Amino acid sequence: MLSQINTAGLLGINAFHVCCETDIGDGLPGIILIGSLSSEVKEAADRVKTAIKNSKISFYPRKIVINLSPAEIKKEGCGYDLPIAISILEALGVIKSDILNESMFVGELSLSGELLPIRGVLPIVIFAKEAGFKNIFLPYDNLAEANIVAGIKNIGIKNLKDLIEILNNEKTYNENINKAVLPPQERKYSDFSDVNGQILLKRAVQIAVAGRHNILFIGPAGTGKSMIAQRIPGIMPNMTDEEALEVSKIYSVCGLLNSKEPILKIRPYRAPHHTVSPQALSGGGRVPKPGEISLAHKGVLFLDELAEFKTNTIEVLRQPMENKTVSIARVNASIDYPADFMLVAATNPCKCGYYPDRSKCSCNEAQVKKYLSRISKPLLDRVDITVETSMIKYEELKGDFHNVSSEEMKKYIEKVRDIQLNRYKDYDFSYNSEIPPNLINKFCALSEKDDIFLSNLYEAKKMSVRGLHKILKVARTVADFNEHENIEHADICEAISYRSLEDKYW
Repeated sequence: MLSQINTAGLLGINAFHVCCETDIGDGLPGIILIGSLSSEVKEAADRVKTAIKNSKISFYPRKIVINLSPAEIKKEGCGYDLPIAISILEALGVIKSDILNESMFVGELSLSGELLPIRGVLPIVIFAKEAGFKNIFLPYDNLAEANIVAGIKNIGIKNLKDLIEILNNEKTYNENINKAVLPPQERKYSDFSDVNGQILLKRAVQIAVAGRHNILFIGPAGTGKSMIAQRIPGIMPNMTDEEALEVSKIYSVCGLLNSKEPILKIRPYRAPHHTVSPQALSGGGRVPKPGEISLAHKGVLFLDELAEFKTNTIEVLRQPMENKTVSIARVNASIDYPADFMLVAATNPCKCGYYPDRSKCSCNEAQVKKYLSRISKPLLDRVDITVETSMIKYEELKGDFHNVSSEEMKKYIEKVRDIQLNRYKDYDFSYNSEIPPNLINKFCALSEKDDIFLSNLYEAKKMSVRGLHKILKVARTVADFNEHENIEHADICEAISYRSLEDKYW
């Protein structure tokens, strides 16, 4: 008898349909699995056979051929255990149900027949709903994550025996049809009111966040670079439901969601150590998974001690910073992971970390330039704002100053964000940093005087076209921040100042 059961696999952060076909016939007894399978899928034969036996179901040894199609896409992971088991049991006549064709099955089986949670449930349930399936049977421990998706019956199962009884109408179950209400999440970020001094740095950070510009801090150790970076997610506008779902799919594929936090509603903040490998940063591996770049999608990727990263590691950033995706090439397919992040980087200006404090640093100018040369010009060209940090004066620590809070900063940033959303409502981008080259002149128009001024600077500094466009985009954000309808001379000068450190250090 032939059985066909619906399941799904993962390709990147999206799911694809897999048909689990089982044929039982004459021949040498055993389970044969085919269909371009990884080692863990091939091992399902022994897991499933033992799980069925320990669920008090016996059957005579037969030749069982199981095909997972389409064969051209490699199947990876343990989520195929459950559909393989159900397909075998239907072919044997143990299960007789009218709902199999309109249902999808995913889950890993233990040898005792218990269902174990799998990663990637969220994109699988989204796919099942979009493909028109009415039910999805999945491990009970994945139920909270699945219930984020509306319009499909999510049925959490604890063991194989219970599922067989449910399908044969011998046992009832509770239908989990959610209303797609995203659970509230609160996370206390450290507040900017804790940061004394650094007025110019705070201003640059607000400009960067408002226009989603990449930013680099350069300064001696102990000047608050990391302290400020950690507070940036707290002043970013809240994620929309669509953004939250997209980010959660990435975390689901990595197995980073749980029943207490089935969806991410807060901006991601990732801060990998400078010893991170290129693969861990960009993603990939034997079983491809998103890396730190994609885990920072719609949030902040903070690279502290940027000059200490290996050159081949930080060069991985160049393509994602430009295209907002990470492409992982494989023999049978190319996998794309989203990577729309805000880069926040920090570095000391020299090896000892104290330049230009001559009481602690003896590095000469050549040594400073050599140290910072680890950060390549092409990568630096993709950074919109470079700002210098300095030691905080004693008076700033002890004085009775009003430090602007994160809440106050966020209100200004949301106001600027709304200006951009209104301006670009008819386009497929939302922030000034995303203005494509063909629209620069439209949205970043200058007066004739400022146009000549910038032209002279462009020629004198021998700037790249990308660098010129970065200045104009930042100037557009500064103008929005200053509530200027058009870019004024002060706006363009401030934008230029955010790139002036290149001449000093590189």
